[in-house]
Amino acid sequence: MGITLQQVTYTYQAGTPFEGRALFGVDLEICDGSYTAIIGHTGSGKSTILQLLNGLNVPTSGSVFIDQMEITSTSVNKDIKQVRKKVGLVFQFPESQVFDETVLKDVAFGPQNFGVSKEEAERIAREKLALVGISEELFERSPFELSGGQMRRVAIAGILAMEPNVLVLDEPTAGLDPAGRKELMELFKGLHQSGMTIVLVTHLMDDVANFADFVYVLEKGKILQAGRPSDIFQKVDFLESIQLGVPKITKFAANLERRGFVFERLPITLAEFTEVIEHG
Repeated sequence: MGITLQQVTYTYQAGTPFEGRALFGVDLEICDGSYTAIIGHTGSGKSTILQLLNGLNVPTSGSVFIDQMEITSTSVNKDIKQVRKKVGLVFQFPESQVFDETVLKDVAFGPQNFGVSKEEAERIAREKLALVGISEELFERSPFELSGGQMRRVAIAGILAMEPNVLVLDEPTAGLDPAGRKELMELFKGLHQSGMTIVLVTHLMDDVANFADFVYVLEKGKILQAGRPSDIFQKVDFLESIQLGVPKITKFAANLERRGFVFERLPITLAEFTEVIEHG
């Protein structure tokens, strides 16, 4: 299931004295099975795009195509409800989405809301909780008794219980320690390898380099660059000029280059850097 944005603009509070344009004629394609990253400075329009991808917002003009469905400014909520089953959106700090009295009930809520029986919804919930690393002994606990990292996993399990084709992640590791961040990114990597399309918004360029196969660079509501991370991250000066930067190892390699070391292409991961140093 692919997603395409065609000439999409979005204006917040349109027609009021407070209106503000967030997107300007954006063309964007997310290929089926891809791991696409969207990067940009605060206020560039990243989160606005994410909310368009699963129908939380509709474009002010232009079209969003999700599978065979077209979403335009005239689309109404009942027509796009099914989109939210196909495209799961994990907000920044998703634990704020947790609400039910037990972990199992919380994760089973979504499928039941779409007509799945209680028994089947609980079966799906158990499966997804196990997938994100929540042990069975926690299923009957209140989610509010869990640690912050566990609550985040429960919230993600709740999204996965809808069995979406596409998982959209808005800064999913914000606030986690390095170990928790690594575990979560490995979880998303596994989901991608199993066939799920992943869309990641992040300010961590190392995650883009290590996991994404395509990247869009946003600035003030417009796409400035698009391509493979290995190509985009060659543009060190450009990315630093818009306050994004590059992966740590790429920055290190660029500094070496200024001191006379020659790279055919700047490495974007530690593995690439090691390969160049060891084998020239």
